[in-house]
Amino acid sequence: MRLPNSEQMREIERRAAEEAGLPTLLLMGHAGRAVAQVTGRLLRERGGDRVAVVCGKGNNGGDGLCAARHLANAGLGVRVYLLARDQDPQGDAATNLRALRAAGVEVDNVVGAVDTAVRAIGHGADVLVDAIFGTGFRGSAMGLSARAIEAVNESRLPVVAVDVPSGLDADTGRVEGPCVRAHVTVTMALPKVGLLVYPGAAYAGEVVVADLGIPRKLVMDVPLPTEVATAAQVARRLPPRAPEAHKGTYGRVLLVAGSARFSGAPKLAALGALRSGAGLVRLAVPAGIFPAVAAAALEYMPVALPERDGALDSSALQGVLEYAQDADVVALGPGLGTTEGVAQVVTGVVRKCDRPLVLDADALNVLRGHHALLREAAAPVVTTPHPGELGRLLGIPTADVQRSRLEVARSAARLTGAVTLLKGARTLVAAPDGRLVVNPTGNPGMASGGMGDVLTGVVAALIAQGLVPFEAAWVAAYLHGLAADLLAETLGDRGLLAHDVAERLPEAMQRVRAGRGKEPFAYLHAASLG
Repeated sequence: MRLPNSEQMREIERRAAEEAGLPTLLLMGHAGRAVAQVTGRLLRERGGDRVAVVCGKGNNGGDGLCAARHLANAGLGVRVYLLARDQDPQGDAATNLRALRAAGVEVDNVVGAVDTAVRAIGHGADVLVDAIFGTGFRGSAMGLSARAIEAVNESRLPVVAVDVPSGLDADTGRVEGPCVRAHVTVTMALPKVGLLVYPGAAYAGEVVVADLGIPRKLVMDVPLPTEVATAAQVARRLPPRAPEAHKGTYGRVLLVAGSARFSGAPKLAALGALRSGAGLVRLAVPAGIFPAVAAAALEYMPVALPERDGALDSSALQGVLEYAQDADVVALGPGLGTTEGVAQVVTGVVRKCDRPLVLDADALNVLRGHHALLREAAAPVVTTPHPGELGRLLGIPTADVQRSRLEVARSAARLTGAVTLLKGARTLVAAPDGRLVVNPTGNPGMASGGMGDVLTGVVAALIAQGLVPFEAAWVAAYLHGLAADLLAETLGDRGLLAHDVAERLPEAMQRVRAGRGKEPFAYLHAASLG
């Protein structure tokens, strides 16, 4: 599903008004009704009947005022805290304030440094509705708004946030100051990027997307380069399995991995590729670890390459290029080490190999500060860095990568010309042309060694089976995370092992085909808002 930023959402709403004749007041009415419906559900779950609605003076506050009217009409006890004077809201928000006053709902104007009034927010209520700031918010809340946000959190009541939790940057997920911690966020028309990436996702709670009745064609006509992966999208891209197929049908993968220090990494990458449906997997490793790797081999085909001091020697390049001629994709990196020999092999493969490449771990570390080399690649490239590896590749601190994950992932793809899969909570996959997919699957149990090695194999296997690199990368991220989620359903999110995740990949693919994947939000259709 496509994810708009605040500017793109404003453009969609403008076109809805000007081209489809849907006035913004009508859209605000649908938004308010959706918030009221979700709030009512939450009240029923808690056995309560009293709601406090905290509103700012803008359109987000207008949505809250509209919701308050619908809740009052349903016979619930409603009290509204307006962080403004009655004359401050404009346009549609002012209209909804007049309607709310006419309905006889109690509205407290909280203005200035009225600490007593702020502390009263939520007193006697069962649920709070947060309608202070919307998608236009940037920076840090200050003054009365900041104190109101803090009061909402201090109430310890379940909170329904309108569109986005107040204090959250809807475009980036950044939280610079006080931010509402919502139990549920009802977001309008389309999910917002900041609700799905961290730290924003930690504040959003359950995300419910409310259909406002905007014609689908208008939404589709607005270019939105950011998406969140869904099970349906993944299912459409999984290669079909023909009854008459043979092992060559589903691709040949060459994995170049391992060193004396890291002999497990190549085996995990091979397992990831095989469990993702690759027909044949050749695993090329330094000669010194060949006996151990070969002893563990059942389905993959191990081969030995020249080594020096426990890692690949530069002379291994010729063998890699020869084996690559019998492969559909080449993956390099897991456990290779960062010796000069490894660096020469990696740079040689990038420049000379005419097969799609997947570069992970040490294949990226040896390119530290030389990301421009990737633009010289003879074939398409997918990089799969964690934040530290991407920071080293680009020459920026890891903290800067984490603070601006969306921007850095896009920048890396543009600078290198390679698809960039930035690992972490809510993995991001960016294409050089600016497209970006947010992955919703995965859990904290994946914070253990070897997970990235398995993912490298999954990406390579999907390219070998015919997916273009960008799609192979985000489909792989989704399936890898879903496999870990399936494992966590029975074991919890502690002590998960990479090879166990790899073993659940076939089940993850089967779940997706059956339409039972993991979605990051619920959907509230316009027809159900009445």
